[in-house]
Amino acid sequence: MERQDDGDELFGSLNHHDSAEEQGSPPSGSPQQEDPAMMRRSDNYLPVPGEEKNLDVDYTKARSSESIPMKNLYADDVSPLYSRLGPYFSDGRRRVDYVLAYQIQKPSSIRRQSSRFADNNFIRRLRRSLSMRSSRAPLQPKEDPEIAAQEQRTDYYEDDKRFRREEFEENLLETGLELEKDEGGKIPGIGFLKIHAPWNVLCREAEFMKLKMPTKKMYDVKQGSNVVEKIRLFIHKVTAPLHPKVEANRPQSVKSLSHPFSREKQHLFDLSDRDKFFDSKTRSSIVYEVLKRTRCTRAKYTMGITSLLANGVYTAAYPPHDGDIEGVNAEPNDRKLLYEEWASYSVFYKYQPIGLIRKYFGEKVGLYFAWLGVYTQMLIPAAIVGVIVFLYGCATVDDNIPSMEICDPRNNITMCPLCDRACSYWKLVTACGTARASHLFDNPATVFFSIFMALWAVLFMEHWKRRQMRLNYIWDLTGFGEEEEEDHKDHNRAEYEFRVMQKTMRLENSTPKGEKVKLTCTDRLPAYLTAVVTMCFLIAVTFAIVFGVILYRISIKAALHMSTYPAARSNIRATVKTTAAIINLIIIIILDEIYAAIARWLTTLEVPKTDKSFEERLIFKTFILKFVNAFTPIVYLAFFRGRLVGRPGNYLYVVGSYRMEECAHAGCLMELCIQLCITMLGKQLIQNNLFEIGIPKLKKLLRKRKSDLDSKEEEELNNTLQRHEKDHFLGPFVGLSPEYMEMIIQFGMVTLFVASFPLAPLFALLNNIIEIRLDAKKFVMELRRPIAAKARDIGIWYNLLRGLSKVAVIVNAFVISFTSDFIPRLVYQYMYSPDGTMHGFVNHTLSYFNVSDFQPGTDPLQPMHLGYKVEICRYKDYREPPWSSTPYELSKEFWAILAARLAFVIVFQNVVMLMSDFVDWLIPDIPKDISLQMHKEKILMVELFMKEEQGKRLAARDNHNQDNCTSPSLANQSPPQPRSRPISHTNCC
Repeated sequence: MERQDDGDELFGSLNHHDSAEEQGSPPSGSPQQEDPAMMRRSDNYLPVPGEEKNLDVDYTKARSSESIPMKNLYADDVSPLYSRLGPYFSDGRRRVDYVLAYQIQKPSSIRRQSSRFADNNFIRRLRRSLSMRSSRAPLQPKEDPEIAAQEQRTDYYEDDKRFRREEFEENLLETGLELEKDEGGKIPGIGFLKIHAPWNVLCREAEFMKLKMPTKKMYDVKQGSNVVEKIRLFIHKVTAPLHPKVEANRPQSVKSLSHPFSREKQHLFDLSDRDKFFDSKTRSSIVYEVLKRTRCTRAKYTMGITSLLANGVYTAAYPPHDGDIEGVNAEPNDRKLLYEEWASYSVFYKYQPIGLIRKYFGEKVGLYFAWLGVYTQMLIPAAIVGVIVFLYGCATVDDNIPSMEICDPRNNITMCPLCDRACSYWKLVTACGTARASHLFDNPATVFFSIFMALWAVLFMEHWKRRQMRLNYIWDLTGFGEEEEEDHKDHNRAEYEFRVMQKTMRLENSTPKGEKVKLTCTDRLPAYLTAVVTMCFLIAVTFAIVFGVILYRISIKAALHMSTYPAARSNIRATVKTTAAIINLIIIIILDEIYAAIARWLTTLEVPKTDKSFEERLIFKTFILKFVNAFTPIVYLAFFRGRLVGRPGNYLYVVGSYRMEECAHAGCLMELCIQLCITMLGKQLIQNNLFEIGIPKLKKLLRKRKSDLDSKEEEELNNTLQRHEKDHFLGPFVGLSPEYMEMIIQFGMVTLFVASFPLAPLFALLNNIIEIRLDAKKFVMELRRPIAAKARDIGIWYNLLRGLSKVAVIVNAFVISFTSDFIPRLVYQYMYSPDGTMHGFVNHTLSYFNVSDFQPGTDPLQPMHLGYKVEICRYKDYREPPWSSTPYELSKEFWAILAARLAFVIVFQNVVMLMSDFVDWLIPDIPKDISLQMHKEKILMVELFMKEEQGKRLAARDNHNQDNCTSPSLANQSPPQPRSRPISHTNCC
């Protein structure tokens, strides 16, 4: 037992109540060390809760020297009950900064009991555990040897995990962290390790991480000139009811200078209240950095907390929430305040408390919600203009000459069949409703709206850059450079370390000793090839599914035309469009989930070195797959449908006898609008909102059904659970990528095809108002608290937004020129119209076809459907009539309109890009008042250090003078020093 005592001496620091002992000060009193309730230095951790009472006598004797569970560490400490339920240690004083959860092996009288040793030698522990296991718990005569061997393997793995935990915890103690175990809680089979960072550890790590902390020096914040400041204060007073009742959200008239924390310059910082100097977010991030840096060398490769989590040594790691939101024990805390002023639907009209969000969740989460807030605010003018454009279409629909000509029964225009055999001739007047509806979205105002939205996207990006710089200044991130960011993010991932370990073992004999092994491109080449091939295959699958929906439309249209039911034949076009759009929506939602899982799998195969690299690769793959999935049906409708059709008598066929689809006479813009509307609304309602609300509620319901407790008993149990136990039931935080991805796809829907759907910004605005509160509720109530991560910007998402806004200009140019009838109408009015009006436009767009030129077997089965014999039918195209010298060839009008369309694309794109760049150049990225304040901060910081240096020099001079003055008197009492300098008596008056 002597070796065991020595091995466990490191656990003695758990006895410390005060962080003063960590800093080297003597203990406050000896009785504290002799407290019988305290864990002795020779004690071990108990991995099993106190359920092992009915065991045999030999085993009880064997474990007589083991420790009591660590949750009883301060059992005799007189502390109020509520502190035990909060995020504190058992003493009710030390705050829990981080929690690690792990599996406890369930005890059984039939199975062999796993051994528990504190020997530092790993091989010795394993040997002793195997020998003692065989001696203490021999196999029962009637027991199956195969089951026994399986149990032995299970015990071995459990022991291995526990040994790794013990070594890791020993190393944590060496770093100065204080630990407390809780293995007898209300959650069976789960143990918790509570971690507290004392003051000296916080100071050391804050200095190492270069954390900017507020100093005592305060200065006035002047936001712009007097006029600008007065206007800003007036606006703030007017919008006062829209601001949340949160101190952190109010405009500050003074601000404290911030400086990277230094233990040597502690006098610069306001340390009057040490408990509040480092807030809970900072404390947990500091502990997390220590956990990532602390290694467990018992395995063949170094392991931090990420590796231990990946290997199942710990099952969860999270910082605890501040407290309860509702209930008897719900004391005032930041989490409760966030729930009341941010996560409640009743405050949907208010601004977000971004300062408090940042304070509680960190800069990265704060920036996401700030960006979402700016995006939602910018959608308000876009939605208003979109509604005006739509209302303009509604107001002018009765004055639109082309739709009036289509709806006029006197024109008596007979159209060619829409499909072979089953479809018959039809009257153009039957497309009256579609033509009138198309005008709502296809009118001259949509061109203006496309230009407006292109400029809107640029203004949004510029506004966000300025807002981001303002937040960087307020949150003291202006000096947070790339170097510091890389320092804290460059921790290797567990999978990378495991692969490096495998490679090291494989090349153990051939690799020189000093050379560091790492994964090269050659090692990752199979994964890269797999990723490329899989991505191409998935994109091909998306195209194939879209093609399948096209075949569905073609076949269902023919089937409805052949139907004997009048209801089925009454509105074939609307039925086919709507059902196809719904099918596309369902497929998009299903494939989104599948593609997200495949993208994660492919990224895991590549074994990225760091979490940042993993996240960027995952975002890139997910974005490509989801973008292609969401926009392929829309791109087909906008640019391909109706252009690969052929003409009557010479149609284009696919997969045998399927004739390619035609657009309605008013164009494909209406179908594009229906597809966009259903996809956008469906994704937002079902995928973004219903899934986020429904799935957590369904999980909660299933958990309740599995539980044997009724609602009252469950409520009582919940009230007795400690904070870290309640948090364990919450969902793990998986990052912000899914949240950003939703909004990026929505941004694409709003900007890319806005010419065909002016109401898209309005639907996006309504969705985002709900989305903000939904995400807030999820972060505050349903997820574990994330690690507070620093970030200066939104990262790769900004580049994706910028790219989409550039592509949107080109896409909208093509939509206006090729999908809508804007250019043909313009060309007709100024080139072919006899009176300069739109009269005769419909007749100008229709070509003639002689029905005798139909290919055999393609003419209608019922040619007399209209009550008379048809000899000439019309179809929408610019072709020569059958009586010309070149029948059915493309006419000169076609080439004139094509030239006008291409010219419009070039002019529109260049003009809008030029205007966008001009706006970008006109608006500075950094607001003038912020640049002035940043300059002022630098000057004040220099002045502060100059004063400090000057004070040091004066103090050193005074001390020197005092020494010189006191030396003569001291010389009479003590013998002279051999190296003493001559003393001058002139300055001693």
